[in-house]
Amino acid sequence: MQLNSPRARRDSGPGGAKAGRDNLLLAWNLTFLHTLNLSENDFYGQLPPLIHLHKLQVLDLSNNSLHDSISNSLTNCSALRILDLSRNSLIGKVPSKVDLLSNLSIFRLSWNNFTGIIPPTLSNVTNVERISLAYNQLIGRIPDELGRLSHMSILSLGGNRLSGRIPQAIFNLSSLQTLGLELNMLTKTLPANMCDALHNLRWLGLSGNMFEEWIGKLTNLQGLYLGANNYVGPIPSSIGNLTKLTELSLGDNALSGYIPTSLGNLQQLEALDLSYNNLQSSMPLEVVNLKQLTKLYLSSSKLIGQIPVTLGECQNLVTIQMGGNVLTGNIPLSFSKLKSLSMLNLFHNNLSGTIPIYLSDLQLLIQLDLSYNNLQGEIPTNGVFKNATAVSLGGNLGFCGGVVDFHMPPCPGISWRTERYYYLVKVLVPIFGFMSLALLAYCIIIHMKKTLKKIHLLMPVFGTKLRKVSYRDIVQATGNFSETNLIGRGSYSSVYRGKLNQVKTEMAIKVLDLEMRSAERSFLLECEALKSIRHRNLIPLITACSTIDHKGNACKALIYAFMPNGDLDTWLHHQEVQTAPKNLGLAERISIAINIADALEYLHHDSGRPIIHCDLKPSNILLDIHMNACLGDFGIARFYLDYISRSVGDSNSISAKGTVGYTAPEYAENGHVSTYGDVYSFGILLLEMLSGKRPTDHMFRNGLTIVSFVERHYPDQVVNVIDTYLLDECKAFTQEMLQIEHPAIFQCFLSLIQVALLCTHQSPSERINMREVAAEIRGIKMLYSRREVKVSNSFKRLINWASHGS
Repeated sequence: MQLNSPRARRDSGPGGAKAGRDNLLLAWNLTFLHTLNLSENDFYGQLPPLIHLHKLQVLDLSNNSLHDSISNSLTNCSALRILDLSRNSLIGKVPSKVDLLSNLSIFRLSWNNFTGIIPPTLSNVTNVERISLAYNQLIGRIPDELGRLSHMSILSLGGNRLSGRIPQAIFNLSSLQTLGLELNMLTKTLPANMCDALHNLRWLGLSGNMFEEWIGKLTNLQGLYLGANNYVGPIPSSIGNLTKLTELSLGDNALSGYIPTSLGNLQQLEALDLSYNNLQSSMPLEVVNLKQLTKLYLSSSKLIGQIPVTLGECQNLVTIQMGGNVLTGNIPLSFSKLKSLSMLNLFHNNLSGTIPIYLSDLQLLIQLDLSYNNLQGEIPTNGVFKNATAVSLGGNLGFCGGVVDFHMPPCPGISWRTERYYYLVKVLVPIFGFMSLALLAYCIIIHMKKTLKKIHLLMPVFGTKLRKVSYRDIVQATGNFSETNLIGRGSYSSVYRGKLNQVKTEMAIKVLDLEMRSAERSFLLECEALKSIRHRNLIPLITACSTIDHKGNACKALIYAFMPNGDLDTWLHHQEVQTAPKNLGLAERISIAINIADALEYLHHDSGRPIIHCDLKPSNILLDIHMNACLGDFGIARFYLDYISRSVGDSNSISAKGTVGYTAPEYAENGHVSTYGDVYSFGILLLEMLSGKRPTDHMFRNGLTIVSFVERHYPDQVVNVIDTYLLDECKAFTQEMLQIEHPAIFQCFLSLIQVALLCTHQSPSERINMREVAAEIRGIKMLYSRREVKVSNSFKRLINWASHGS
């Protein structure tokens, strides 16, 4: 007898829910039942006792809202061949008596909240072919005993907290086709002979661990995922031997050297991720051979040279991400062939020239980021350029034209009257001779002067020749320092919004209060810190003003790009000011955390000489029109190497300042700044974003801090820490709630808090660095993006195979 009702959604009202529950209870008494499939419904609550279903062979309750633990009565179903309880909210431990289900061939408990270890007794189920325990909270080592399961074709254990080494016996399973161990804490070494027996392995996921040793000769692999590990050195040319690969992910490592030309051998490759490495090489021309490529991720890999023209031959490309490199030259004309392209990100390079008009003809292009390059000229008005929110162009040499929402000045051109004069002069030259030539020359000179003046004034990027800003300009822009234009006030300055005469776009004008001690030094520090750095998550400094007012007093101001969505502090605590339009969701908070982590990673590791911000807090994080976060206020920033050289032999030469609650504890002890002080501040910021509580909240007294408060509740009572607005969004995670739609979100919370606690160790030497922080949070975002099975990254095939058995 079979009972199947997958995807038969129940009535969401109380009557419908009760009826569904009653039907589920009824099913447990059908003693002759051999197949029970109630997947993808709205069943909730506990699993009823499975006492009478001795003949049950298939039990599929996946994609429901069941919670509580699995009772030992499950082992009464000794005839079970398929057990699928994945994508629920089950808790407790994986049953240690699972070995009594000796006939199991498929065992899926993935995407739940199971804790504890993987029971070694699982190895006694000798006929099992597929095991999926991925995306739970399992700890400990992978049991050596699993290497006895000679029939196993799929082993999926990713997204847990497993540690230690991978058992050697696992690599002797010649029947293994999919091995998913991504996003754990597995250690560095891999067996030297791991490739000898795995002849049938098709999908290998090791991303998000700590591996350093390279994968050998797995020539049948179709998916190789090694991102977010500790791989260093060059990419071996032997990678070209894996000719069956369709997906290759090597992002978030420390790979260096040239991209091997042998990558061109991977002619079946559909997705390639080399982002966030230290390659410092150009792209090989052999990329032309990757005709099947649809996704190309090369962001922040320090690529140099020009974008290969041959890349335009990969006409199946849908996504190109090449931002954060040192690419030069023009955007290739060959990109006009990429008719399937929907996303093109080339931000933060040194590209020059104009925006190719063909980009407006790519009908599927919906996201374009060309910000922070050396581009200039007219902005097209068709295609993707019709929607200014889909296009990022900030931080270039100077654009004009485009649709109104770009807020760009019109492009300089010749008026109809000038054209008429020019035509008349051209006709009358034979008659007027030298007089006409003189008049024509005069007109041309006047027109050129006006044009050059306009162009000269439309270069609002720090370091370009923007006309010197006068005190009068500042007064006019701020409405004589009107309170109505005041948008912020700090220790040394006041910030106003306004428009300078030279550039008719709104700016943020930071006016220093020079009567305050150290204000002038703050001005110099900020100029020094920002003059040579550029990053998409740092507030762009347009220019600086150092002049005198009408009374002869010094006046110093900094002009920044205006951030229309204000600061993060207002969004997190808007109940105090009641100005923010809505609450920040978890996805937005994760994105903001990534933005700031990327900015600090750049300052600490990639800006030439390390820069220490020293005052990281929500009010110094501003949000642009797209809710991208930018870090500002470098008034007390330090150049680390300069700081070290000046402070040797004089511990009081430079005192570390900051904001109470956010500064690292060692700053109070010795005043010595370091990049790990910023790491501590970031950890406090992350805890504030997750808890909704300031570190200076009145509840934190008598030795209780925001860090110790979170530590007390982590991990078992973490629900007591999370901001109530986030709990409402995620429908809470307490055991009393009847429906929990996305158990993976709980893992995201735990992982984010874990990162914050790693940042806030008392000892600086025990904290992780910002490069590690950024990699961890990007991995967490990857996990969060899968909560609704919207898998768009390089793990998609692995997750499908491991979680759904395809």
